[in-house]
Amino acid sequence: MARVKFKQKCSKCNKNYVLTSSRHGYMVCYECQKEEMNQPINDPEMKDLFNIPEEYYKHNYFLRNIKVNYIRYKNLSENQINAFKKTVIDVKKELEDMAANPPF
Repeated sequence: MARVKFKQKCSKCNKNYVLTSSRHGYMVCYECQKEEMNQPINDPEMKDLFNIPEEYYKHNYFLRNIKVNYIRYKNLSENQINAFKKTVIDVKKELEDMAANPPF
C-alpha cells in the first residue's frame, strides 16, 4: 500500500516545501543540500555512480541523502549502492511517466 505524501517546510531553511511521508522526520530541501552535494568525488567508480541528471536529485530525497553520506563518510555499503541504483531506475520511470501523462 502506498504511503500518503504531503508537503512540509524544509527543516533547515523553513522556506521551501519538500514532499514527504510520515516516516521521514528531518526533511531538507534540494537547495539546502546542494552545497553539501557539490563536493568533489575522487573515486572513479563512485563518480560514475553519482553521475545522474540533476533532476533526479531534485525529485528524490533518498538519492541526495546517499550522495551526501558518501561525501561525508567516503564509504557506502553494497546494500546502499544497490538501493541507489534501483531508486535511479524507479525515479527515471516515474519522471518519464510524468512527462508522458501530465497530472493536469
